[in-house]
Amino acid sequence: MNISVGDTLPDAQFIVMGDTGPETVRLRDRLAGRRVVIFGLPGAFTPTCSSGHLPSFIRTAEAFRAKDVSDILCVSVNDPHVMRVWGEQTGAAEAGVTLLADAECQFTESIGMRFDAPPVGLIARSKRYAMLVEDGVVQVLNLEVTRGTCEISGGEALLAQT
Repeated sequence: MNISVGDTLPDAQFIVMGDTGPETVRLRDRLAGRRVVIFGLPGAFTPTCSSGHLPSFIRTAEAFRAKDVSDILCVSVNDPHVMRVWGEQTGAAEAGVTLLADAECQFTESIGMRFDAPPVGLIARSKRYAMLVEDGVVQVLNLEVTRGTCEISGGEALLAQT
């Protein structure tokens, strides 16, 4: 299934590293009755993700909150340890951007955002996208068409549509 505007997101479980170890985050709990930004990217510590995509949501976090966005969630097919360290090193955690590990690619596959690029070592990764979700329903969906860029799916582009 390829997710589209008007669709309800499937429930999913993600893993984050908490103070005492791995914790499960249920998507439906984060979305119920709330306005949330979700963006997906190919991988923590990869060039465009680290230099462009994640920073665009760090820069716009306060502006999203001013527009009644309750949460900004970053989804990547990585393990929770990598996501925690990436969040600390980039300032995402401090900015209030929650980095969710979709370690088994289940959510990413369920919304039709999985891609593989074996020549560069990327297997079971996420396409680059950003969406605004209200009470679990996709209101805006921006899917990047050109690899290595984050213009359509960047924080500024989504903020302008919010």
